[in-house]
Amino acid sequence: MPLMLSQLQKIKTNMRNKRILNWAGIALMGLTYQACNIPTLPQKTENRAVPVSFNGSQDSTNTGKVSWKTFFTDPNLNALIDTAFKNNQELNITMQEIAISQNEIQARKGEYLPFVGLRGGAGVEKAARYTNIGASEATTDIKPGRETPDPLPDVNIQAVARWEVDIWHKLRNAKKAAATRYLSSIEGKNFMMTNLAAEIANSYYELLALDTQLAIIRQNIDIQNNALKIVRMEKEATRVTELAVRRFEAQVLKTQNLQYGIQQQIIETENRINFLVGRYPQPVQRSSQGFENLVPNVVQSGIPSQLLSNRPDIKQAELDLEAAKIDVTVARANFYPSLGLSASLGLQAFTPIYLARVPESIMGSLIGDLAGPVINRYAIRAGYANANARQIQAIYNYERTVLNAYIEVVNQLSNISNLEKSFDLKTKEVEALNQSTTISNRLFASARADYMEVLLTQRDALESKFELIETKMKQMNAMVNIYRALGGGWN
Repeated sequence: MPLMLSQLQKIKTNMRNKRILNWAGIALMGLTYQACNIPTLPQKTENRAVPVSFNGSQDSTNTGKVSWKTFFTDPNLNALIDTAFKNNQELNITMQEIAISQNEIQARKGEYLPFVGLRGGAGVEKAARYTNIGASEATTDIKPGRETPDPLPDVNIQAVARWEVDIWHKLRNAKKAAATRYLSSIEGKNFMMTNLAAEIANSYYELLALDTQLAIIRQNIDIQNNALKIVRMEKEATRVTELAVRRFEAQVLKTQNLQYGIQQQIIETENRINFLVGRYPQPVQRSSQGFENLVPNVVQSGIPSQLLSNRPDIKQAELDLEAAKIDVTVARANFYPSLGLSASLGLQAFTPIYLARVPESIMGSLIGDLAGPVINRYAIRAGYANANARQIQAIYNYERTVLNAYIEVVNQLSNISNLEKSFDLKTKEVEALNQSTTISNRLFASARADYMEVLLTQRDALESKFELIETKMKQMNAMVNIYRALGGGWN
């Protein structure tokens, strides 16, 4: 009989083990099936092709690679840009975003490394007497004949560890995506530096143009006051009427009024520069040389493929695209089961006195768990679909950025050519009107020209000088904009 009972016990044990293995096998099959049953989503590949040239030239000399300290030759302008790179608030905000991105890398790295910590605790528990635990505690004690303390204290000191085994490289890829976004944030900072340098340079040349226009107005006020004196003398000689005197006075007053608008524009432009530099309003140091004599730098555009490496916004879009692709891989890994390990080792007893009694007080555990989604995977599907959609968005953004960069360069190259021709013609127009002003004054003095001819000629001459200065400002701005479009200004 004892042998028969032993065999029956073995049979029951074997059957129980087989049931456990069968359930484990069914669970693994379910996890494997669900992992393989990943939805198919639309795919798109970015187009990295660019035209072979901007204007038919294959010269690879590129001004965008030139340092801004070399490209801009005005020491006052360079000092402003250098100060802005240190003090501009928006740029400094971006620097903190870079620091946040760098910290994110460390956070992602910590997710796939084992976590080890120390834990200590104390508590008390009372089990009901007529339960399995209560009955066993009532008859068991460290010393025979004594019941377990009721309520039962518990004191423990232990080291705990847990680790998610990164089987599918999900956590490592998440860290890689964070590192890629960190590099992207650096390129974003470089692009901001490019735009900041260009904006300061454009405002600086606008300030020089306004100074020149103010000087032209004051020169014209002197010329018109001299003409007014002549008209008054002519009236005294009864060669003209009071109407001519009043018209000349009105012209002088109109020209005098123009200077206040220019002065206000100068203040606003100075303060725009002060804001970009990160300081409170103060006079902006600038060159006193003749603005109309400035010659724009000769710019070499190179070839379009160089934009991919020169322009920070393109490199930023490329890194964002790479990070988005990695995010899809991470989201896909959520369909697969994850393996986690947890362990603890320490001392535990119902009174601190017994903690030192080793090995009786030693406690430990080692647990491994395999878990994966089986039912209600809508959140994982949605996350995977969103990651794929963001990847496609990043592709379109990359292509748009490259296209925009190419068009910007083409537009500025055309702008430079047309402004050069316009400036040459406008210079000749100013020379002709200056001569006309001298001739009209001479003819008026000899009563061979009407005073209206003098007034119209003076007005046309003033307007043409203003237009000449505006054309020169546009030339200088075009030089700055092509430099920015080629990716210069941050290196």
